[in-house]
Amino acid sequence: MSKKLVAYFSASGTTARVANNLAVAAGADLYEIKPAKPYTSADLNWQDKNSRSSVEMKDKSSRPELADKNADIAEYDKIFLGFPIWWYVAPTIINSFLESYDFTGKTIILFATSGGSGFGRTAAELAASCPGATIKEGRLLNGNPSADTLKKWAESF
Repeated sequence: MSKKLVAYFSASGTTARVANNLAVAAGADLYEIKPAKPYTSADLNWQDKNSRSSVEMKDKSSRPELADKNADIAEYDKIFLGFPIWWYVAPTIINSFLESYDFTGKTIILFATSGGSGFGRTAAELAASCPGATIKEGRLLNGNPSADTLKKWAESF
C-alpha cells in the first residue's frame, strides 16, 4: 500500500477545505504550502495589474519564497497537489514547492479549485519543476464534493 500526501496551497481557504476533506477521504497525510509572506486580499486582486498575484503570474520565472521546507516528500509515493487556478495555471508558489524537493519516482496528482477556468496547460507547465516525477492531471474539485466522491476519485490513482 502506498503512502499518500495531500499538499496544498490555499489563498482564501477554498482549496484548504477541499484538501482537508480529500486527506480524510484518501487516508492521506496533509501538508499546507505556505508563502513566507502571506497574501492579503489586495495581493489577490486579479483586476489590479500591479497586485502581487498579477505580477507573479505575469512572470513565469517568479518563485515566491516558501515559509518552510518541512514536507518529508521522501516518505510518500503519491502526492495529491492542490491549488487554486490563477490565470489558467497553478500559482507560481507551486513551482517553488516542486523545485524545493526531489520528486523522482513519485506520482503527483493535481487537483484544483477555480472560479471559472479549467486546468489549461497546468500539468505541462509544472513538469519542468519536478523532473523524474509523473504528473497526472486530476480534476477540479469545486463546491463541496462528498467524502465518498473524494474517496472514489483518490482510489482511481
